[in-house]
Amino acid sequence: MKSIFPHPLLSVALWLIWLLLNNTVALGHVVLGALLAIFIPWFSAGFWQEKVTIRRPWLLVKYVFVVIYQILVANMMVARLILTNQEKLHPGFLSVPLELTSPLAISLLANTISLTPGTVSCDLSEDQKSLLIHALHIEDADAIITEIKQLFEKPLKEIFN
Repeated sequence: MKSIFPHPLLSVALWLIWLLLNNTVALGHVVLGALLAIFIPWFSAGFWQEKVTIRRPWLLVKYVFVVIYQILVANMMVARLILTNQEKLHPGFLSVPLELTSPLAISLLANTISLTPGTVSCDLSEDQKSLLIHALHIEDADAIITEIKQLFEKPLKEIFN
């Protein structure tokens, strides 16, 4: 079964995303989405450096809800910062030391940070021990780093390591 579905969770996710993007459950889209969900992971299986193992799937579900909540909160904060006094903005770069070792977990962390308004992941160090982030407004760099590590890195570490 693993040879047909090398990444079963990815297959399910691709199929659901296909149906959501097309906003229909018509038979043609269900079948085409299923074919894509089978063949995309199958053709790309050789490119995956590591076997994806989710240690705590329910924590992953919780993580998704935390990310959605943080995106909503960050939208409000960025809107307030932009609409009030823009001269008080203090943009800058932060270097977040990483405890994650899995390339997939590091990639998810970087993408999560970029999805959250007001922050963008810019670069991963060569040794993969730190992530360079640009923030729209930095009052306390250590507080931002601590928040990123607690909200995003710690759960990813528990999910994938």
